[in-house]
Amino acid sequence: MTTSQTSPRRITQRRIAELAGVSQATVSLVLNEKADAASRIPEETRDRVLQVLKETGYVADPAARRLAGLGNKIFGVFTYEPAFPTASQDFYAPLLSGIEGTAEELGCDLLLFTSAPVVDGTRRLLHENNRLRLADGCLLLGVEMDPDELARLVADGFPFVAVGRRDVDGVPYVAIDYTSGAAELVGTAWELGHRRFAYVHVDSTGESVVDRRDGVVGELERRGGAEAAADLLAIPADGADDEALRAAWQQVRASGCTVLVVETHETARRLRAMAEASGVAVPDALSMIVLGDAARPNGDANDFTRLSPPRSALASAATTLLARMLDPHDDVPEVDLRQTLACPVMAGATLVAPEDAA
Repeated sequence: MTTSQTSPRRITQRRIAELAGVSQATVSLVLNEKADAASRIPEETRDRVLQVLKETGYVADPAARRLAGLGNKIFGVFTYEPAFPTASQDFYAPLLSGIEGTAEELGCDLLLFTSAPVVDGTRRLLHENNRLRLADGCLLLGVEMDPDELARLVADGFPFVAVGRRDVDGVPYVAIDYTSGAAELVGTAWELGHRRFAYVHVDSTGESVVDRRDGVVGELERRGGAEAAADLLAIPADGADDEALRAAWQQVRASGCTVLVVETHETARRLRAMAEASGVAVPDALSMIVLGDAARPNGDANDFTRLSPPRSALASAATTLLARMLDPHDDVPEVDLRQTLACPVMAGATLVAPEDAA
């Protein structure tokens, strides 16, 4: 079966040998620059092979180079959403910072794959002209990732690590335990006496989004049974859409909830402003808990009770795992191929007992 990484147009060492009129072993010796090769390969032959390599644009398979004891020391980085538009910069900044710092410590360079086409609103990694094999391995970032692409990468044996949990067999990843963190926040609110919850969440099937949602719903079920979870007002809302957010706020206000769970800090900031503009004091009349940190913590005055995901540490751990997978001397145990980091909870100042608590 042909994949985008084994295209019939891809130049192989065998084809290089045919074009240069030499054996494949000779091409391999030239590519690997063996110390004793010079005495066994005439200079004219070596020059001819190098010329064919240059003309065809051949790039050696990093996996084969590693087997020969060599390595490009290049880590690819691919983001399923563009990393640099204003709306994405703050989200990706701590992740890219964690990757960069660890790569520097490892003495590796980074290659950001930016030529991926957008299909049905999603960037595609495995497109016809992908350059994955310019890198030794790749780090994948994104709220949602294409499960078919992940499965193909696993099947092809290309080294990669996903930043964030993925529900695809065989995918190595480093994740954050959003489920436990979200459950802890909801549990704290329950113990303070809150029984009426509203939840403004991202409308996404991404694993990190699902994990947070599972933490909220699961803790309500644990505390008050299926009835408590059924009473949860769950509102999918796009935080960048003013009209949708105003509609969400009206639903929250009409519900009579005493605590509002919000998935993102930016959405929480705007909802708080709407609440206070409506005469609803936070946290006296309405408590708020947020399942994420501010994109720029030093630039926001809201001290929300919240989760504080260690995104730089997450990306750093993923980079370290990829380096281990590429190290021919490190037999990475199965348990290390899927790691989960704890998600700290910040007490903040927006969760207090409800006014009607006994």
